[in-house]
Amino acid sequence: MKKLLTGNSAVSYGVMLSRAEVISAYPITPQTTIVEELSEICSDGRLKAKFIKVESEHSALACVAAASAAGARVFTATSSHGLAYMHEMLHWTSGTRLPVVMVNANRAIGSPWNIWCDHSDSLSQRDTGWIQLYCQSAQEALDTVIQGYRIAEEVLLPVMIMEDGFFLSHTSETVEVPEQKDVDAFLPPYQPRYKLDPGDPHTFNIMADPSLFISFKHEAQSAMDEAKKVIARVDREFKVRFGRSYGYTGKVHLADADVVLLTMGTAASTAIEVVKAFRKQGKKVGLCRLRMFRPFPSRELCKILEGARKVAVLDRDNSLGAGGIVAQELKAALFNSPRKPKVFEFIAGLGGKDITPETIQEILEYTIRNPNPNGVPIWIGVQK
Repeated sequence: MKKLLTGNSAVSYGVMLSRAEVISAYPITPQTTIVEELSEICSDGRLKAKFIKVESEHSALACVAAASAAGARVFTATSSHGLAYMHEMLHWTSGTRLPVVMVNANRAIGSPWNIWCDHSDSLSQRDTGWIQLYCQSAQEALDTVIQGYRIAEEVLLPVMIMEDGFFLSHTSETVEVPEQKDVDAFLPPYQPRYKLDPGDPHTFNIMADPSLFISFKHEAQSAMDEAKKVIARVDREFKVRFGRSYGYTGKVHLADADVVLLTMGTAASTAIEVVKAFRKQGKKVGLCRLRMFRPFPSRELCKILEGARKVAVLDRDNSLGAGGIVAQELKAALFNSPRKPKVFEFIAGLGGKDITPETIQEILEYTIRNPNPNGVPIWIGVQK
């Protein structure tokens, strides 16, 4: 069934089709309409879930973490300072190995105050132990929610799904909504391996002394490593049933590309058209859209980029004092690679500033024209 949906509505449909059992809601722009629509879906009986209105984002995650520990399939959503307010609970949720699924509608972090998109909110939480997946379209947002539950419940790690605020969250497009029976076949009811149960007692969040703590963290790291295989397998199985797949990355004209643009989120949609135009001019450029940021696909990116001479990394974020976060991760991944391209760093689109075709064209032309990067990120769109 095809529907015209915003990214936020697509997420709500994904949660409904996944049969979430407990939903916590604290509104924050631009994710508010996700939980608003889910409240209507629960109210009219399309989803039989416990919908809990909480007083803060910290409580929103604490609420679903507790419900997950009790054996329920859970969901919540947030953005920006709401995600930052959850920071403590992000660690507790992943450390407890709870398969929570949460959508973050990407929005800049203040100050100054801003409600528009960049990736600084989610990337600032990259070390909290959550799987991170970045969506390009409303269709991908819906599908990734469904995939997210399969992934989380298998590896016992929480999944954070990103959609660009306003660019994706509030833009309408045609979405293929799967039939409930097909989703039920792909995503069976959650059967927790461990849960709070007086008849079968378990202890959660124990005190771990120095002899034990490192073992818990090593097990979590092993689960994150295993998540790469699970994400790939779940995506393949999704394609068999629904005809769509996304992989770790989206690739356009990479087979013979001399220069590759690497980015995340909706900027890739604009970049595709620019890359096609450059190709018509005889310029060997390609696009790699990074979908999976945690776990970071280091080995896969090294393989994808081994034939390129240069990579232009478009970061919609900035780590003050260090530069673009995606560029940092890529350079670390390439460090021991025998065939590594030169990495050019660009920062653009902060605070919702449009990444236009002209922006992409400027980035690619600079990378083509210059033999070597100058060692510091190049900021695009700064007022002089």
